Amino acid sequence: MGWHKKVLRVNLTDGSCNAEPLNMQWAAEYLGQRGLATKYLLEEIDPKVDPLSPENKLIIATGPLTGTMASTGGRFSVITKGALTGAIACSNSGGYFGAELKFAGWDMIIFEGRALSPVYLLIKDDSVELLPADDLWGKSVWETDEILHRRHQDPQLRVAAIGQSGEQGVLFACVVNDLHRAAGRSGVGTVMGSKNLKAVAVRGTQGVKVKDPARFMRVVAEKKQILAENAVTGQGLPTYGTQVLMNVINEVGALPTNNAIDVQFNGASKISGEAMHEVRASDGKSNLVANKACFGCTIACGRISKMDQTHYTVVNRPEYWGASGGLEYEAAWALGAATGVDDLEALTFANFICNEQAFDPITFGSTLGAAMELYEMGLISDAETGGTALKFGSAEALTKMAELVGKGEGFGKVLGLGSKRLCEKYGHPELSMSVKGQEFPAYDPRGIQGMGLTYATSNRGACHLRSYTVASEILGIPEKTDPLATEGKAGLVKAFQDATAAVDSTGLCLFTTFAWSLDDFQPQVDAACDGEWSLERLSEVGERIWNMERQFNLAAGFTGKDDTLPKRLLKDAAKTGPAQGRVNGLDQMLPEYYQLRGWDNAGVPTRETLSKLGL
Repeated sequence: MGWHKKVLRVNLTDGSCNAEPLNMQWAAEYLGQRGLATKYLLEEIDPKVDPLSPENKLIIATGPLTGTMASTGGRFSVITKGALTGAIACSNSGGYFGAELKFAGWDMIIFEGRALSPVYLLIKDDSVELLPADDLWGKSVWETDEILHRRHQDPQLRVAAIGQSGEQGVLFACVVNDLHRAAGRSGVGTVMGSKNLKAVAVRGTQGVKVKDPARFMRVVAEKKQILAENAVTGQGLPTYGTQVLMNVINEVGALPTNNAIDVQFNGASKISGEAMHEVRASDGKSNLVANKACFGCTIACGRISKMDQTHYTVVNRPEYWGASGGLEYEAAWALGAATGVDDLEALTFANFICNEQAFDPITFGSTLGAAMELYEMGLISDAETGGTALKFGSAEALTKMAELVGKGEGFGKVLGLGSKRLCEKYGHPELSMSVKGQEFPAYDPRGIQGMGLTYATSNRGACHLRSYTVASEILGIPEKTDPLATEGKAGLVKAFQDATAAVDSTGLCLFTTFAWSLDDFQPQVDAACDGEWSLERLSEVGERIWNMERQFNLAAGFTGKDDTLPKRLLKDAAKTGPAQGRVNGLDQMLPEYYQLRGWDNAGVPTRETLSKLGL
């Protein structure tokens, strides 16, 4: 139970769609979603494959708790070799699509090959077909969603699609579902576009069964109460969303600003969660319309925003006058502090573009920040940008470049390479604030030391969702640690990484971990899934997944030398705030981390470690 025990294999080259049994031995070892799909990928492709070749595969996977009554049970992941990084890519999304896929009776879809012309996949329970998408190619996600709903006359149809950015080869394109939920990082949408796969539309009516329904419902009710009573999941996130962090992180001196030249942003309060609540003088309304929940979620951290129609970005643009997905913290930071822009309406507009055309706002904002630094150094000219001055703080540059990236046009093609390739192109690779080719998000490792080790060792490139030590270092969850200290951070990072890998494989949302530990996930998994799922077993699943992902990257050509940070974070001290005068102490944390992981000095898992984990 928990699993449907069924995989859909879609060969885009020959157009075949076939059901096959889920490998239940692997499910017992890797649980589902992130872990199980990565196991399939590692077994079925050469990690050295070109991410954009037909030989790469793209997997959409649910977890055993996806579609159940467990709080936040709407998650799914897109797993592939990342177009941006060349590393293992697993991008997690919420909304309703994942649950609908599970309701249709499928645990996982494996896409292989490449269609000769654009197609989309239509799933209605056991009925599956590939249909022509020539008329959808060139359309945005929003247009594609509207057309498919109109075509198939089903308001409960759920759609996951790529926009023009994925079609045009922007290397950080997303897969967006339910209009503004995204499997957002590492270029999973670019891989989807390379396969001429425009969308997946699904409608399911089969439901999900669990092993012990009565016990499952009792446990679920108990865990929902914990979420409701917690200050973060019961109050902070519903009220302000993840944007509750903007002023907090700025005050502790860990908000990367102007391509991480600085660690504090004077305009932070203007683009914060609090600012989204403020009533505008222009129309007497606020940026924030309402919060919104994904399937089965009792937290409801999502934002719905509506822009000021008199603002320059939406004048004569009626397609952006309605309410849509509002800013979350990472996007607000990347579009704002990373570029020096403090215009909330401009950030909201750029975020709408990211949703509509399906590209990652974190990589986009960070890449634009790097381009702005290069521009101010005189290395990028107005002629290259089409006359747009890429100056820090320019809202006009932000909104113009967002539109160009979304369509893969003009200088948007250059920005669409990501900051690593952009900075290499202009002779300054050190200005890319990235690890393994992926831009780090909204926490400066000089002010939050554990995040430096987190970024350096993340298997999918720099990422906060692989080990959110901010919870401990800033929020005191599960216990408070000193953000400026390096001692003990190796163990903290490993613990977060292993636990996160397990949580990502359940089908539930990582945000629950502000209130829950693995002790709260374990009884839910045990009541839902076949077999006995102890806390020790669940913990080991997380560690097994982390080491398997490491094996993929090592086979792909990454080494311990890639477990590093941009020189700016290691050499240039923070200028202001509590971390003033400090750099990140990665050299003090990394050797201990390798030792705790059971890896050798080169960052390779030892035979003993692999044997212990059955790898």
